[in-house]
Amino acid sequence: MPIENPSREEIGKLLKKAKRIAVVGLSDNPERTSYMVSKAMQDAGYEIIPVNPAITEVLGVKAVANLKDIEGHVDIVNIFRRSEFLPDLAKQFDEMDADIFWAQLGVMNEEAYEFLKEKGYTVIMDRCIKVEHALTK
Repeated sequence: MPIENPSREEIGKLLKKAKRIAVVGLSDNPERTSYMVSKAMQDAGYEIIPVNPAITEVLGVKAVANLKDIEGHVDIVNIFRRSEFLPDLAKQFDEMDADIFWAQLGVMNEEAYEFLKEKGYTVIMDRCIKVEHALTK
């Protein structure tokens, strides 16, 4: 099954509806892409939940070690990890209360995609959430 993302129009609707974004692999280093993208989304009004066991806080928000530690509903899980980590993250995602599995630009995994699509989830891969947000304003 080839990886097929929702249309840009559909992505725009999803982003307009979303409020909470859990960011897996969010770095506390301002030079890192995960930090810059998450800061831009936070500045645009989204609640950012850092998911990284190596840090305690970033962007003024306490970090959690993994997806299972997040309380309440999450609209988007945005992933800044290498593609080989996606299958395990897809399983964690399936065990939490979340709507959209989003892998950043350059991050794709067919196994994770098929697992999530078969369960009826919205899956976006190889797209930058900051770019999509800017294009769909």
